[in-house]
Amino acid sequence: MDAQNRGRAEEIDPADQWVLNPDTGHYELRLDQSAGQSPSVVPPRRASSRTQTRERTANPRREVPGQRSRRAGNGSRSAGASRDAAAGGPGQAGRRKRKAKKSGKKKALLWTGGVMGFVLVGVSVGAYLVYDRLNGNINSVDVGDAAKGGTDGPMNILIIGTDKRTGKGNEGYGDRENTTGHADTTFLFHVSGDRTNATALSIPRDLKIDIPDCPTKQPDGSEKIIPGKAYTKFNESFGVAGRDPGCTMRTVTEITGLPIHHFMMADFNAVKTLTSAIDGVDVCLTEPIKDDKYSKLDLPEGDHTLEGEEALAFLRNRHGLGNESDLDRIKMQQQFIASMIRKMKEETLGNPKRMLALADAATKALTVNKEIGDIPKLKGLAEELGSINLKNISFMTVPVIDNPAETVKATVVVDPVKAPQVFTALQNDVSFSDVKKKEKAAKSKQAALLKGPRAEASDVRVDVYNGSETSGAAQKTLNWLQVQKGVLKSTNKSNAPEKIAKTTLEYAPNQADQARKLADLMGLPASALKKGTEDAGEMQAMVLTLGADFKGEGVPISGPVKAPEVDGKVQADKKICAK
Repeated sequence: MDAQNRGRAEEIDPADQWVLNPDTGHYELRLDQSAGQSPSVVPPRRASSRTQTRERTANPRREVPGQRSRRAGNGSRSAGASRDAAAGGPGQAGRRKRKAKKSGKKKALLWTGGVMGFVLVGVSVGAYLVYDRLNGNINSVDVGDAAKGGTDGPMNILIIGTDKRTGKGNEGYGDRENTTGHADTTFLFHVSGDRTNATALSIPRDLKIDIPDCPTKQPDGSEKIIPGKAYTKFNESFGVAGRDPGCTMRTVTEITGLPIHHFMMADFNAVKTLTSAIDGVDVCLTEPIKDDKYSKLDLPEGDHTLEGEEALAFLRNRHGLGNESDLDRIKMQQQFIASMIRKMKEETLGNPKRMLALADAATKALTVNKEIGDIPKLKGLAEELGSINLKNISFMTVPVIDNPAETVKATVVVDPVKAPQVFTALQNDVSFSDVKKKEKAAKSKQAALLKGPRAEASDVRVDVYNGSETSGAAQKTLNWLQVQKGVLKSTNKSNAPEKIAKTTLEYAPNQADQARKLADLMGLPASALKKGTEDAGEMQAMVLTLGADFKGEGVPISGPVKAPEVDGKVQADKKICAK
């Protein structure tokens, strides 16, 4: 999408209409409609004084075409001068700003902007600014039942960065200018059910997997089944043979066993426009990067602030990195996005002009599933996730090994030992960040739920549904409960409305003693118990839905309370130098 020169108007800068509300502690937009103010105006951005003064002359490097110069004394106008000229006047660096109080909405902006990196950044500015133009910027796609919709429990959001080349300067990265691109950079973003922590799991594009058959919506409203493909690269799950983002979502579910509730997608242009909207992202290198042939990067060791074309080159580069593999590049991408989170927290919040520019750039770059395809819904999602602390956001990569079928190692396969441990931890909503705190909370929750009297097995009344992939699981469980455990008031309700990842037991407050007994019998973890709000009638049964974690009747259904050790994990609140 072209993220430039859309919706411009003259004379009035909407950022000048922001007023601090002392009652709420955040900025509100006050527009004089009689003046003919258009909500489609995008304000100019002010340069960061820190980035203007960064010294780069000691290590000159090749200029990437189209990038904004950040060097001192090279004869070019500074970033600040360029913006002032564009605005028609000098910058207002001398204006004194009043500090706003911290609020939940600002936390939502921070979480959304930082964690989602190039995709969600700035979307929750909708909390301050709900313009028809911003709403109209967003593209949405109907992916059918591949998107599981909102949830009160754990949430999984797939972030897809495509290698679509459309846009000025992007032709240098390949010959796919007129295609939809592939799933080039993909994160599975798992958000805990209590919204206290999140895990961003990178999926290598060169991972060999099986792509399932994929129902896709056609322009005329009909549905077409795109045939799956066995043992192929993950990046072919999107853009090949007509596969849409829903196909990538289904593929990730096949790999991880996790349902995907939403997706968000952006292309190369998003990287350039969004990094420029926040005046660049800070990265540091322990070794120089010099790649004259491909990315044209020539970065000396040390600190750098990257935006626009140079930021894209940094994220796309893999030559000159370790084994020059996609895995090396993923480490750079994780460092970059973690740094973006910190940049948002330190410099973007409380700056109305920058937030407005960010919102405009983000919504133009964004494609999502139709269930969250407008500003209010994205705003609601951002606010729901706004309490997550940066220290509780972890970045990691699906554990993989070299493809044993290849003599020349070019692709990878899922590590048969380590990957299932990671997937199981996520399926059981285990934190990879503040593990000890999470472990303690899990134990406390387990003790609280299971503390109290137990009903007799003969008094337990339960309906059994099969939401697993195991055929006949509900009937086998029913037979086991009745014959071996004496739960005679149990009924087979056949298949659940949809497949689920984890077994659940729904019960009313006055059925807690029955729930505890059934949990004992089946080895249910605390996370499986879902307590209702209203008491049940005398003949009303609890609802047991078997999920993908069901291993067979009589086999305890339990999950880990401690995350496995993972190599190369990155915490969002820590600065880590790449390479």
